[in-house]
Amino acid sequence: MPFVTVLAAIFWLCAAAIVWTQLGYAAALALLARLRGGGPERPPAEAPARLPSLTLIVAAHDEQEVIAEKVANALELDYPRELLEVIVACDGCEDETAARAREAGADLVLELPRGGKIRAQDAAVERAGGELVAFSDANALWEPDAARELAGVFADPRVGYACGQVRFVQAAEGRAGGNQEGLYWRYEMAVRERESRLSSITAGNGAIYATRREAYVVVDPIMGHDLSLPFNMVKRGLRAVYVPRARATEKMVPTIEGEFARKRRMMSHTWPILLRGGMLSPRGYTPGYAAMVFSHRVLRYALPFLHATALAANVDLVAVSSGSTRTLYIATLGLQAALLLGSALAGAVRWRPLLLARYYVLTAASPAAGLWDWLRHGTDAAWEAAEGTR
Repeated sequence: MPFVTVLAAIFWLCAAAIVWTQLGYAAALALLARLRGGGPERPPAEAPARLPSLTLIVAAHDEQEVIAEKVANALELDYPRELLEVIVACDGCEDETAARAREAGADLVLELPRGGKIRAQDAAVERAGGELVAFSDANALWEPDAARELAGVFADPRVGYACGQVRFVQAAEGRAGGNQEGLYWRYEMAVRERESRLSSITAGNGAIYATRREAYVVVDPIMGHDLSLPFNMVKRGLRAVYVPRARATEKMVPTIEGEFARKRRMMSHTWPILLRGGMLSPRGYTPGYAAMVFSHRVLRYALPFLHATALAANVDLVAVSSGSTRTLYIATLGLQAALLLGSALAGAVRWRPLLLARYYVLTAASPAAGLWDWLRHGTDAAWEAAEGTR
């Protein structure tokens, strides 16, 4: 096969994979949902005949500034108090988190040695009395009806995991630093809503989610729940669903640089799940769900490598092509250069299109940075709050 043909095949395969995971996949889900009937949102779920008992678990490390507000928010939920238990699991806290959680009215406060968020959650689940165990971040505030909405979907015995909708708000007036996470997250939630209607979601979020107590999965402490629990539920014959009416708000990292650092840390936890945590094994998946995992997860995490390969192949194609073919590859190379240039200029020019370019480039690069961190020195199970989110 001629060298130029191989280069062209590599370039167009990488370009197609990028477009598919970023745009085509969402369009395909929307088309499938339309063909199967119904609008983009489910009708309100019927209230269950009996509300299950629910334990809300908050894993916290040095969260004295926000833990009292979080506990108060939990106790103000529109959920029968006799059915609601609030547990704060303090992960090696060295501040007043435990004392303030008790003062705020938490039913149980666990003071644990530092072992990371997952082990703190595991310890709390062992002590939980609820039929459902729900989880939330210390800085995430639930809307009053969020617990009812989340619990309602478990009336379906096929549901093992449910996550709600988290909306990101600016940390403080005047602190916006170009982070476009809110825009991306709205798009991501629309994609997950389609996944949920058609099959199961491929990832959750840490601000608002729940599982059945008996379906809870103990995972490696460096493998977070957001990615591990949904596909593990599917492998066990259960569904993992998205509940958009169960809403929470959380402060957004104010700067794109801070967002990159957050995603880099998250990706150092993601690669172990992908490569040795069972996500890549299709055993237990339906063909449709396997396609979802590949389209929304595997290709998304491969973005930096797809972009780098496409760019390198494009440069070579410009050098070895001629005529109209060369003109085409000059144009595609110009588009890639424009994206990179726009990202570089966003540091000096605060224009929305440039900020979006910078957000895209840095977040697309984060899987490579996270992989490098994991391979170089492993991943610590412990964590620190992201800059500017408290």
